[in-house]
Amino acid sequence: MNLTEIVAFFKEPLFSIHDKVISLGDLLLLPSALFVGYFLISWSIKLITMRMRKKGVAPDVVHLVRRILFIIALLALFITILDLINVPITAFAFLSGAVAIGFGFGAQNIINNFISGWILMWERPIRIGDFLEVDGVKGNVEAINTRSTRIRRTDGVHMMIPNSLLLENTVVNWTLIDNMTRTTVSVGVAYGSPCRKVAELIAQAVDEQADILKTPAPVVIFDDFGDNALMFVVYFWMNASVEGHLRMIRSNIRYRIDELFSEHDICIAFPQRDIHVDGKLTLHKAD
Repeated sequence: MNLTEIVAFFKEPLFSIHDKVISLGDLLLLPSALFVGYFLISWSIKLITMRMRKKGVAPDVVHLVRRILFIIALLALFITILDLINVPITAFAFLSGAVAIGFGFGAQNIINNFISGWILMWERPIRIGDFLEVDGVKGNVEAINTRSTRIRRTDGVHMMIPNSLLLENTVVNWTLIDNMTRTTVSVGVAYGSPCRKVAELIAQAVDEQADILKTPAPVVIFDDFGDNALMFVVYFWMNASVEGHLRMIRSNIRYRIDELFSEHDICIAFPQRDIHVDGKLTLHKAD
C-alpha cells in the first residue's frame, strides 16, 4: 500500500453532520488533538500557578486563576478542534438545548452549588486556609471546588460542605481579616483572699506567655461575688489560626496561675456547704 492509498483510506467518508462529511482521519485527529491540547493546557497552567506561588500570591487567588484559565483554555481547545475538522458550532445547538432542559429540571442543586462556588472564589468571603465554624463544626478550609468546599475538622475528619450552604447560612470565619482572637480564662478564689494580689498574679501568669499580644493589653476583671468564690476573669488577645492553639494557651495560663497561687498561699475555691443541726430533738413515745 503506497502513500496515496493510505491518504485515501484516511479520507474515506464515514458519516456526515449538517452536510459535513466526517472521515476516518477526522475521527483520529480528534482524540489526538484533545490529548495534545489537554497536555499543553495542564502544563501551561501548572507553570503559571507555580510562578504565582513563588511570588507569594494567596492560595485562593491561585486557585481562582487556575480554574478560570482552565475553563477558557478548554473552550478555546474545543472551538479549535471543531475548526480543524470543519464542523460548525451550530451542529451542537440541539445537544446544548437538551442539556439546558436537563439542567433546568434535574440539576437545580448542582447549578446552585456551581454558581455559589464561583461566588466564593470571586468575592473571597472564605479562603483556603481560613478557620470556619459552620453549624457548630469547626475546621480549616483545604479546597474550594466547583460543587463543594472541603474542610478538615479539628479532629482530623474531612467534611464536604455544599457551596450554597456557605452562602445561605451563618458562617463564622475566625480568620477572615486576620488571626487575632480574644479569649478568656476564669478562676475563683476563696473568700478572704487578697483581691489585689490575686489580680496581680493572674496578670503575671498571662504576661509570661510569649504568644499573647501586648496590644491590646490583657485585662483582669474582678467579675463577681460568687456563691462559693470570688470570681476573676482575664481577657487577652492572641494570634491563633486554629482552636487547638487557644486551648493550649489557656491551659498554660491555668498551670501558671495554680503555681503562683500555691507560692502565695492563695486557695482556689471549691463548692462548700454549711450544715446547721438543730440541737432540740423531740422524742415521741409510742402509744
